[in-house]
Amino acid sequence: MRRTLSALSIVIALPLTLSAQGTIIPRPCLPIRPCPPPPMQWGVVRTASHVSVRMDDRVLHYEVEEQFTNRGPGLAEADYVFPLPADAAFQDLKLSIDGELVAGETMNADKARGIYEDIVRRQRDPALVQWMGQGMLRARIFPIRAGEVKRVVVRFDAVARREGDALRIDYRRAGSNTAMRDERNSDREGRGERGTQNNGEDETFVLSFAENAALGTPYSPTHRLTRRVSSGRVTVEADGNTRDVTVLVPLRRTNEAAVSVLAHATSDSEKFALITLTPPSRATRHTPRDVTLVLDVSGSMSGRKLAQAKAAGRQTLATLDAADRFRIIDFSTDVRSFRDSFVAASAANIAAAQRYLDSLDAQGSTNISGALDEALRVHSPENRLPLVLFLTDGAPTVGETQPDAIAAMAARERGRARVFTFGVGADVNAALVERLALEAHGTATFVRPDEDVERAVGVVASRLTDPIVTDLRLRADGVRLDRMLPNGGIDLFAGQDLVVLARYAGDGAATLRFSGQAPDGPVEWTERVSFPDRERGNAFVPRLWATQRIGWLTAEKRRGGGSSEMDDEIRALGERYAIPTEFTSYLVQEPNSVAMGNGVLQSQVGGGAGSVRRIMAPAPAAPEFAAAKAASVQRDARSLADADGASVGMDAASTRRIGARLFVLRDSVWTDARSDAPTAARIRRVRVRPYSAAYFALLQAIPDLAEPFGLGDRVVVFGRNVAVEVTADGDAQLGDAKVAAIAADW
Repeated sequence: MRRTLSALSIVIALPLTLSAQGTIIPRPCLPIRPCPPPPMQWGVVRTASHVSVRMDDRVLHYEVEEQFTNRGPGLAEADYVFPLPADAAFQDLKLSIDGELVAGETMNADKARGIYEDIVRRQRDPALVQWMGQGMLRARIFPIRAGEVKRVVVRFDAVARREGDALRIDYRRAGSNTAMRDERNSDREGRGERGTQNNGEDETFVLSFAENAALGTPYSPTHRLTRRVSSGRVTVEADGNTRDVTVLVPLRRTNEAAVSVLAHATSDSEKFALITLTPPSRATRHTPRDVTLVLDVSGSMSGRKLAQAKAAGRQTLATLDAADRFRIIDFSTDVRSFRDSFVAASAANIAAAQRYLDSLDAQGSTNISGALDEALRVHSPENRLPLVLFLTDGAPTVGETQPDAIAAMAARERGRARVFTFGVGADVNAALVERLALEAHGTATFVRPDEDVERAVGVVASRLTDPIVTDLRLRADGVRLDRMLPNGGIDLFAGQDLVVLARYAGDGAATLRFSGQAPDGPVEWTERVSFPDRERGNAFVPRLWATQRIGWLTAEKRRGGGSSEMDDEIRALGERYAIPTEFTSYLVQEPNSVAMGNGVLQSQVGGGAGSVRRIMAPAPAAPEFAAAKAASVQRDARSLADADGASVGMDAASTRRIGARLFVLRDSVWTDARSDAPTAARIRRVRVRPYSAAYFALLQAIPDLAEPFGLGDRVVVFGRNVAVEVTADGDAQLGDAKVAAIAADW
């Protein structure tokens, strides 16, 4: 049996929260269908949301499968609402209701906006505010019995947008899973008793396409991706929360690099770019490597740490090919080596090296200077890439013990060697370990005692196989790139893309030039691209740039002692982009905590109303180690997932990320963390009443407010020169001139 949606139900059906791309909303009580006697509980919750995207050429076939369960005690009647993505070609809607299909109605964005606004105003709930520029698909589900599960499948098609030499795939979800409720609960919820709960919703995002030499390895600036290849198809799955997924699939070219640019530009002083480069698909001769593995075997490495270090050594040996050479150096009070110089990575030599690793014991002190001197003593010829992997768990206690002197000696001796360091445990001299790597075009990795040393070394070692271009540098003609990250010469390895974050000045057509050294001689790739004057999309770009920038600045501060200007920049970036630093923190109100003197916050025992907790980084137990570890994660952040991983202490229940903004729950108000900035007090504030004419006028004039307003009835959002506060005692009306002035200052 097929049913179509009535016009009446379109206008008056009332939702609570759009808790994924689609949502189920309760149908209201009508005179012809009286409500059951109270208490009537609405218990329909989302329990799964799976998004599958199949890409054929540039056509994207989306299939959204969602599952809803009635956990309430009684019968529920509901509608299903699905905000249509922009530029999507609606294919069909399938609802599995007792094995039958139910028809749905689609409407354009103009018609849908009025319905969204009417629903929000009637229900006094901001759930649908963020969808007010999109079309709507709607269908009736009738009825849902207690304990029954409804499965909804929506299919639609879209064309993948091209971003330079990459195809872009996006999918946007709304906020966290929320239980629905009947309209008669609005009075209770108006008193702040909103019936939200975490239902353990299972959500996934999977992209698949045919394996093709013309398509490169997918990269996401928002998520970590798990990639699999099977039966001629490439599948990537986004890890973790799959809200606001963006994936770029490079379009490989035979002899030229593939380049794409994602920009975010809100003013002349706020222009950011994420530039990705994928090497040519043409097979190139790889640069042979000289790999030196240096292992600390002092007494503190005994037990599990030494076992893991040996395993990491075996993993490193497994990355070698016939063209490579290697050395193994172990040190404690004395310095020893597997061979006096490099040996070929033959099967016999690798087997002997594995036996050497197995024989190592942990005893003695820590002679870091002697180990570095031995590792850097033998230089590699110009046609080979020297890589040093250096692992230690302590501070220098034998030989030269002054960190500055050790670093200076290493700088004199290392030549072209790239140094990758691993600091294990809080006793390590984090500043020295960090400095040795960053001054030698390497990375510093910090491993807590409870973490896996083997995995940390293995990840880096596997990434350093098959170098194809060394000392790769980027410059631009037509715009000015400023504060590029990473900066200086970069080594590019097979299977990797180069990701550069930068601020830029100017706009319009520009030429990007990538130059470096390949085994066959110098190479240069050029690409003509466009930098926009204004672009409000890609809000993840400035936060990624700021995260990496803070990581580099804090390392430089540890190396050189810092300055007031450097501290000011770290503080300003932390405040502007809501990134915890040594200078920035965020207060979250929680039960039973009191503020102590000198800004120290301490929880009372027992829990209860009125507490304050300070979210702050880094953690206190070993400040230098924790700070260095956080900075190393920040410098390596290539996605929002990585950036969030560097934000230690963030509480998902009391914080919300929206683009580059962080909102913190304070006194039941979702407050833009930028309010902590010194300039916030000088910015004028506009107060508007929720769901009033003024509220909707601002939403129409400033689309950036849609997602923040969707947080609730009490929100504070900061713009460039004006802040907007949603509050019950705000203005209900704003004249056109005032709205225009607010938009201009935003």
